[in-house]
Amino acid sequence: MSERETDAVEPVAHEDGVNSATETFVTHRNLLFTVAYEMLGSAADAEDVLQETWLRWVDVDLETVRDRRAYLVRITTRQALGRLRTLARRKESYVGPWLPEPLLTAPDVAEDVELADSVSMAMLLVLETLQPTERAVFVLREVFDLDYDEIAEAVGKSQAAVRQIAHRARSHVAARRPRGIVSATETREALAAFQRAIETGDLRNLLGILAPDVVFVGDGGGLAQAAPAPITGADRVAPLAAGLSRFGAALSLQPAQVNGYPALILRLDGEVDTVMAVRIDDGLVTGLYAVRNPEKLSYMERETILHR
Repeated sequence: MSERETDAVEPVAHEDGVNSATETFVTHRNLLFTVAYEMLGSAADAEDVLQETWLRWVDVDLETVRDRRAYLVRITTRQALGRLRTLARRKESYVGPWLPEPLLTAPDVAEDVELADSVSMAMLLVLETLQPTERAVFVLREVFDLDYDEIAEAVGKSQAAVRQIAHRARSHVAARRPRGIVSATETREALAAFQRAIETGDLRNLLGILAPDVVFVGDGGGLAQAAPAPITGADRVAPLAAGLSRFGAALSLQPAQVNGYPALILRLDGEVDTVMAVRIDDGLVTGLYAVRNPEKLSYMERETILHR
């Protein structure tokens, strides 16, 4: 083949490789985003991880890759682990309590009960208590059901070490997770009663729907007014919720699917002001998570597709 003919062929081969890499990445993008988000609790950082994953993926010789999905998950996991350390430093200087970034999720997320539970605000807060490698191993094994050998490659540990980490992480999560997976219907009914009580400022009804030891956590990030520390007890949380009625017609409460579960979007004069996720146990609200930091509300304008 002449030099001229070689020059004509090489760009086509390269282009085919790029197209193949792109097609594979797009096919698994929602899965990769979900992995990164569950590890980080931040959609913005998960998107950054996907950008980093893509830059590394296009440089890979696809002929050497036996399982492209597993390879992409491995890259994403390693990038997310590095990002977790950056996030840890950022949280040290964060103003007030830190909450995961809420996502307006598609209806099919709620239909996958295990996926919805894994991305719920309550579970993401439990995952925050794990060490970075523990979190990665737990997410990859318990949520995405990866084999131990795949997880070992992703986190750079031996299979024996990964099994020990997985056991330790499961025990840690089991001791702190919500008492059981609550149906969307039960959550929706409790949330509707909570919404009516807020709109009417009915303190008695609020006390009836809130568990005695309910915990309210507000995240303003120093950019919006929020409680500087968690508030515990129905007698303290109920007046706070009832006080929202003072905004009158300027306030609207919109039920929405957030992180796989029913939640409330609070709007003031039509603008998203707060996203309030709830934790329900035995028909009562045991946790209220109010995200007000405007930098964390950008994913409430469109549905995010999660996949496993």
